[in-house]
Amino acid sequence: MKFFVDTAEIKDIRDLYATGLLDGVTTNPSLIAKSGRDFKEVIKEICETVPGPVSAEVASTEYETIMKEADVLRKLADNVVVKLPLTVDGLKACKALTGDGTKTNVTLCFSANQALLAAKVGATYISPFIGRLDDINIDGMQLIRDIRQIYDNYAFSTEILAASIRTANHVTEAALAGADVATIPPAVIYKLADHPLTKSGLEQFVKDWKGTGQSIL
Repeated sequence: MKFFVDTAEIKDIRDLYATGLLDGVTTNPSLIAKSGRDFKEVIKEICETVPGPVSAEVASTEYETIMKEADVLRKLADNVVVKLPLTVDGLKACKALTGDGTKTNVTLCFSANQALLAAKVGATYISPFIGRLDDINIDGMQLIRDIRQIYDNYAFSTEILAASIRTANHVTEAALAGADVATIPPAVIYKLADHPLTKSGLEQFVKDWKGTGQSIL
């Protein structure tokens, strides 16, 4: 499974990329607003930091304006992925952009039918929102499983990008369900390495080593 980080904070992105765990980045208008910085400058800086895919989202909902915004976004860097809404206009734009070689991420997916439509128009990624479905008592992971089966049935190349991930368990479950990618908040990525037995075991090793009076250096 590929790991994307879901943030627009450059420091977090740099720190995570240095670990070797990061394959890409996703952003959205809310994350950009939270950063308090200029949208285009943020996207450019992220693309310079991470060579993998960087999702940058259009702000419009109408086809003609979506296409104009997409043209601006894809010129910011070679690794920009244009993020589009899962609407008829967004799907139309996805078809046009895919046709000229632009990578796309169709976002705000909440049903298997929506995911099927995105695959039919050639989306590079489909982003089902797990956490938001869980919030309204619908099993987000079942959606991942349903999309996986449909895509495998017809050999669609669209990658399933599990989004709205809230917990470390979400990552495990998405991987088991067959998601190709998980886009994860920085804090949750760090939690993936946490385990109380690892912590207690390391503390014991450090204590025992100090007791020997030796040094490796």
